[in-house]
Amino acid sequence: MTIKKEDVKYIASLAKLKFDENEIEKFTEQFNEIISYIEKLNELDTSNVEPLAHPFESNNVFRNDELKKSASTEEALKNSPSKTEEFFRVPKVINQP
Repeated sequence: MTIKKEDVKYIASLAKLKFDENEIEKFTEQFNEIISYIEKLNELDTSNVEPLAHPFESNNVFRNDELKKSASTEEALKNSPSKTEEFFRVPKVINQP
């Protein structure tokens, strides 16, 4: 399979990109190099290789959801430099007009 200049121009139009003639020629060469490299994979004997959905075999690694006691409001605010009875106090970061 070879890529022609018309193919590169078509792909560029789909991506709404504009290239000059030198760039199109360069991309055509690069695409053809990539395609020839990928075609080398067809030389490999994969008859004994099982298809995979993912390259790494692993089981579900999620943990079960468990309820755990979280910090109380008092504990969370204990070391805060600035606080109200229930909230952390922080500097204002939004300017009002």
